Amino acid sequence: MIDSQNMCALVVMGVSGCGKSSVARAVSQRTGAYFIEGDAWHPDANIRKMSAAIPLDDDDRQGWLQRLGEETAHRVAAGTPVILACSALKHRYRELLRRAVSRLGFVYLDIAPAAATARVTHRPGHFMPATLIESQFHDLEPPSGEPRVLTLTATDPLNSLADQITAWWQLPDFDYPVCHK
Repeated sequence: MIDSQNMCALVVMGVSGCGKSSVARAVSQRTGAYFIEGDAWHPDANIRKMSAAIPLDDDDRQGWLQRLGEETAHRVAAGTPVILACSALKHRYRELLRRAVSRLGFVYLDIAPAAATARVTHRPGHFMPATLIESQFHDLEPPSGEPRVLTLTATDPLNSLADQITAWWQLPDFDYPVCHK
């Protein structure tokens, strides 16, 4: 059994088009956890780059991930469980977030490239073009073997995904020595 005890926050992660935001929002509604939309925290330079179909690199993502970690830690320190929608594609990105918030859980929404591309192609009003999906899969380091990770199939129905995550995530009573540093 995966240790989901006392997780203070969850990151719903995966490539663009896997449904991170929709799933995280649904879990937030079920649990009352504070929802953080990672895309809303991208600096303008990152958005311009992605809008121009230029993949982000590690340097582009560094400050963005730090800000997300700080915001998540701030909410957790205030006694609020958090659910964050964030790609967290690489192991080192997830470690940066784990350093910000102890006992952080991750939900990896696994999706095939063709399905992700189809979803992004039909997603209106988002800055991330479908042409960048290949670069997302190139950067993706699945969280296999990492602690407190639940892997789900992204193409399963939204309600099923949210129900599985909610059942897995045993909301903490905010045992502060465990939940924040």
